[in-house]
Amino acid sequence: MSTSTLPSYTRGEAVFVPASVVAAVPLVPRNLVIGFLHGYRATVSRVYGDVCKYYPSCSAYAVGAVQQHGVVKGVALTAGRLARCHPWAAGGIDDVPAHAHFPHQLTSHGFVVPLRKD
Repeated sequence: MSTSTLPSYTRGEAVFVPASVVAAVPLVPRNLVIGFLHGYRATVSRVYGDVCKYYPSCSAYAVGAVQQHGVVKGVALTAGRLARCHPWAAGGIDDVPAHAHFPHQLTSHGFVVPLRKD
């Protein structure tokens, strides 16, 4: 699996609706961190290639963790994942624990937008 590949659960089909801008304000920090992670994955991760023993890679895990749980808990989950990633780790599939009641939608690029109430 390429480092540029994000798991399917980190992408959606939602679109940002300008009418929901007020509802989107609390999501700004989350989306800023996701944007930073996308930049990291596009530059630094590409230099290293596929070296992670886990799927998804640590940077892809970070994207999913921040999407599902927000910045604070997402960073904590990612720190735990990084602590598990060492030369003696067995590796394997290690998906982000799903948020029980995820109240948002994801765009095709993985950004978080308010849930539409159509």
